[in-house]
Amino acid sequence: MPLRRQVLAGTAAAAVLAALTFGAEAQETTKVTLALPSPGGIGYFALYNAIAEGYFAEEGIEVDVQSVNGSAQVLQVLAAGQAQFGHPGPGPLLNAREAGEDIVYIYNYFASSQFSLVAESDSGFSSPEDLKGKVVGVGTSDGAEVAFVRSIFDSYGMKDGEDYTFLTVGEGGMAVAGFMQDSIDAFASDTAGMATLRLRGIDLANLTPPEFKGYFGNGYAVTREFMEENRDVVEGFGRAIVRGMRFGTDPEHREETMENAKLGNPQQLEDKEFASALLDTYFYLTTPADPAKGYGYQNPESWERWQATLVESGDLDAPLPDLTRAYTNQFIEIWNAAE
Repeated sequence: MPLRRQVLAGTAAAAVLAALTFGAEAQETTKVTLALPSPGGIGYFALYNAIAEGYFAEEGIEVDVQSVNGSAQVLQVLAAGQAQFGHPGPGPLLNAREAGEDIVYIYNYFASSQFSLVAESDSGFSSPEDLKGKVVGVGTSDGAEVAFVRSIFDSYGMKDGEDYTFLTVGEGGMAVAGFMQDSIDAFASDTAGMATLRLRGIDLANLTPPEFKGYFGNGYAVTREFMEENRDVVEGFGRAIVRGMRFGTDPEHREETMENAKLGNPQQLEDKEFASALLDTYFYLTTPADPAKGYGYQNPESWERWQATLVESGDLDAPLPDLTRAYTNQFIEIWNAAE
């Protein structure tokens, strides 16, 4: 029987409950701390399924979930040994490696970019090129999604103010109004924005080119020292996460997955309809780019693309001596063999 956690406490307190064991059959438990860059429930649905359904407990792992302020702090606590697992973004991880920290991505969780260029599905637009002379709505004039979408247009030789125009319309309902009033033809959206648009009845076509979807987001990381000295823990952690993914994406377990997400952020689930739409968006973002490779797989070309972009923008001084040291796929087959 899975362990059902109906706990609405904060992430750290709730996660500690994950390693309950059973009487004489109890096994020795390994306690680890996981640092997240922000509090979240639905976005980390696989993690909270793994906690609530007892998958970590079956691996003999007790997870203490702690939220910090962004990827930089995640990497700091990993380097300091204050956490064994973290969930940073790829850019900050490469910055940390440039600074001499040997931290390794082990699991590509947000396999697709968390930003997208979207239009209404009945618009007839199927490519960014179709937006020549059109208006693209944005939430704010200087948000990260703006830079992301501008880089898409740049790749097509389209220039801001000449071939297309950005219009600041705001998020949520304001973006919906922009489409309904025909003041925008497309929208530069983040994860929550896509969920809101779909919830409000806007059927979306994603115009983001495949190569830009490859700008994957945050994933699980550890120090090389921890990985090499605790291979069994890393294997068990990843198996539990993969089982949590499979449980969550099974339509039969949708309600349980929503309930489990309350362990991380109960407030996020107060608007159940919005939470459900957000969950669908996270399903899309966490689906492997190549399902045959399995959950967590990291495409070397995607890492090369990230590094090249960071060097070009000046966020990295130069390419790393050996980019392959920044990530590993050595556990993927083991994790995905989990039932």
